[in-house]
Amino acid sequence: MPAQIELDSPRLSLRRWRAEDHAAFAELNDDPEVMRHFPACLSRAESEQQIERIEADFARHGFGFWALERKDSGAFIGFTGLRPVAFDAGFCPAVEIAWRLARSHWHQGFASEAARAALACGFTRLGLEQIVSFTAVDNLASQQVMRAIGMQRDPAEDFEHPALPAGHRLRPHVLYRLRRSDWEAGR
Repeated sequence: MPAQIELDSPRLSLRRWRAEDHAAFAELNDDPEVMRHFPACLSRAESEQQIERIEADFARHGFGFWALERKDSGAFIGFTGLRPVAFDAGFCPAVEIAWRLARSHWHQGFASEAARAALACGFTRLGLEQIVSFTAVDNLASQQVMRAIGMQRDPAEDFEHPALPAGHRLRPHVLYRLRRSDWEAGR
């Protein structure tokens, strides 16, 4: 089994999931505003299934979507992390960086801070050559985080998400990427 990685940033701990995180995770996944760029809100059972998939990634790879905990309060605020892209697309195989935070923790720089820690881990500890991120075209907040952490978009790489049916409002996606050489140059 790969070594288990946990990370720190100035205000956050990026750690493995705990039983007490489950209810807060289900609550944020049931928030229509948090989930507006996803096909639907998640039920408690669907949130539990997502945690099981996250834990399977940790078991398989030693990394995944870490639970985010504020150091000042100990509050669980969402997740940020890395995982192999789980579908086939022109840019695959690839490792993606992603995040989801409870609405009460938006606009405080937590997503960018945690993402920077995850990127550093991906490039230094995991030896990745590049990391991608993608989102629905209209998810401007996530695209802002992608740019803030140094990722670049090439519109020629935008794609239709294969897990969504043709014509679905969320199917058109933008793709951002960061190469290790660019990350090192920007440090």
